[in-house]
Amino acid sequence: MIPQAPPAGPVPPPAASADQQSPHQPQPQPPEDGERPEEEHAQEARAAQRELFAHAPEFMLRSTAFGGSYVAGAQHGVSGGQVGRDVIMGSKTEIHHHGPSWLGPENPSGEISRAELDRLAEVFVEGDKEFFEAALHRLRTERVLVLSGAHSTGRRAAAWMLLYRLGVMTVRDLDPETHPKSLAAGLADAGGHVLCDLSLSRNRPLRDIHVRAVREQLVKRDSYLVITVRDRSYVHAVTTCAWQAPASADVLRAHLTRRIAAAGDTTSTTRTTSTTASDEVERLLGLPPVKDFLAQGHQRLAEVAAFAADLAAYDGSEQAREALAGFSRATVEQQCREWLTDTDLSLRDKAFLISLAVFDRAPYVLAAELGDLLFVRFQQLNHPEEPAEIPVFGPSVGDRLHLARARGEQRDEQTEWGQVPQYMAEFRESRTARTLLSDVWTAHPSARPALVEWLKDLARDGRPLVRTRAAATTALLAEADLPSTVALLIDGWATSRGLGARLMAANALTLAHLTGAPAVPRLLSQWCADAHGARRWTAIRAFALLAPVSPELVGPALDALAARAADEESGEAETEHLFQSTTLLLSAGRRADMLSELVRLVQRDSPAVRTLALTAFTRSCATVDEDSLLEWYADNGAAEPDGRRDLATLWRTALGDLSHTRDALESLRAWVRAADRRPDVESALAALLPELIRTAADQQRLSHLLRTLRGADGGPPPGAAARLLAVLT
Repeated sequence: MIPQAPPAGPVPPPAASADQQSPHQPQPQPPEDGERPEEEHAQEARAAQRELFAHAPEFMLRSTAFGGSYVAGAQHGVSGGQVGRDVIMGSKTEIHHHGPSWLGPENPSGEISRAELDRLAEVFVEGDKEFFEAALHRLRTERVLVLSGAHSTGRRAAAWMLLYRLGVMTVRDLDPETHPKSLAAGLADAGGHVLCDLSLSRNRPLRDIHVRAVREQLVKRDSYLVITVRDRSYVHAVTTCAWQAPASADVLRAHLTRRIAAAGDTTSTTRTTSTTASDEVERLLGLPPVKDFLAQGHQRLAEVAAFAADLAAYDGSEQAREALAGFSRATVEQQCREWLTDTDLSLRDKAFLISLAVFDRAPYVLAAELGDLLFVRFQQLNHPEEPAEIPVFGPSVGDRLHLARARGEQRDEQTEWGQVPQYMAEFRESRTARTLLSDVWTAHPSARPALVEWLKDLARDGRPLVRTRAAATTALLAEADLPSTVALLIDGWATSRGLGARLMAANALTLAHLTGAPAVPRLLSQWCADAHGARRWTAIRAFALLAPVSPELVGPALDALAARAADEESGEAETEHLFQSTTLLLSAGRRADMLSELVRLVQRDSPAVRTLALTAFTRSCATVDEDSLLEWYADNGAAEPDGRRDLATLWRTALGDLSHTRDALESLRAWVRAADRRPDVESALAALLPELIRTAADQQRLSHLLRTLRGADGGPPPGAAARLLAVLT
């Protein structure tokens, strides 16, 4: 997975065609070792190019031509807002609680001051008022309430406020490691108690008998208790209240109102004396950077509080506007760092987050399935002496997506069987995937061995989407650290005997250049002259993929192809690869430039280079689909006289060269049959054919072709052939 990023005239992915592979249908993979040379031609070059552009993350093609609680002034409890343990490994989790700076130091088993509760009440947003009132009623009547909620939804602050609204004068914060059997013994004589993120597990559940024992003690002491849990799996026979985070816009408004009201009119240089605090809040909420921030959705409430602090200090300057606009980016970077460094987050959750970054905007099932394989790799890295295990069942889809700050949506996906519904998952903030992958590669080198082996597993997968995302992820890693990525991944693929692995290397280098990785063209130029034939194959294919979307590489790419063609040591398999790669260059990009380059190659003294150019030309002309050379000539031939001249030169040369005449005539027959279906193609051919005649032999050859041409599958002669023959005579 992965990505999910600024438009600059990308090459659009080709339209779905009948021969396009489904991203979900397993495809046979060539063996890595012992592959026969003739098997290296199993995947035609244009099909490989279609697969790459069809399944690569969108931002790679667009970027080139190809919960919890409040912090820092409000609601609190985000940092300690969950209990996450690796149950399989049996490690003990240490829960750390970090209170907001404005509330002062937090004592996890001590009294919460009234001043802290008062300040929290000023910015607390109930969200669903009916739910909050119902929970308050249950707490008042039953004395004990279990509040469940996802990470970073503000469930801890909600627990505080439930007790605050009851009017209790003293609220104590209990140790989350308290055993459910010991809950009743840890209660004080009076007031309220909060036990946030009670540590539960399969062998340590919260049962109804524990709650009844607690309730008896609470009644005796005239006290109340609110317990918060993240996972209800270990709460048995106890009714819980499911807390939902309030809307980010409401939270932002509450924080902003409090700050502006507290600061007074002297805080903002843009506010006039007649403008009320309410007007100022609405003005700030209407700023474009604020709308963009809220449009992302599902921000952590701590981030909303921090954003409110910056927004309250906004003075209208360009610097302040840029700071607001950059807040989301900084938030994404901070979130990715926290995910990877949070010791409370299980290793399986971290593996899922990385997998979702690879398969962003792809079927959720891929991120989940392959994330578990990464989890196995992480386990093997941590404890190689122990067998790796994957829990059969785990968190729900909704909980996982909430943790990842992602969304899921049912969409129809095009396959070779037609439209198929798929549940797709993507990060709400498009920069998350790229940031997370870069951070895990550069800031956590100890994870590299597992990540490298996992990406190699993906490269051998039978599904084109999985293989392409593995290449795209490798490209992002190369952008962050090119030498290490080449050494650990790309070079191993590039020197493989298998075609599939070399395609992975070529695709990864292609996407790496498109995403901004440095020195890729220089690396490819060196590999084109490398002593290892597989490296030469990889570099030439990568050049062929890059040239259509990077016009400045057309010359170097063709020179590299010509140099290898002129080398007498090139074998039959490599020569065929050179033909495919050169043909690939003609399938996209500026056709006029490519035709000019081919004419230049034809005029060289080397027979091998001439053969390369003419073979690629006749093969390219044999294709008459909507992205073909014929389509370009019909649409732009009259507007580009240089390209039209070079096209005629190449046709005359191919038709007059005995080693290419047969292929050239067959390609020209395909053009005439296409002219019978399209008047614009017939008009273009009527202008082109006279330019192909320089001698009587040329006239005789073309006339014979038009007189003897049969329709497709041996049908009657196309009417366009007779009309074009009339033009020639």
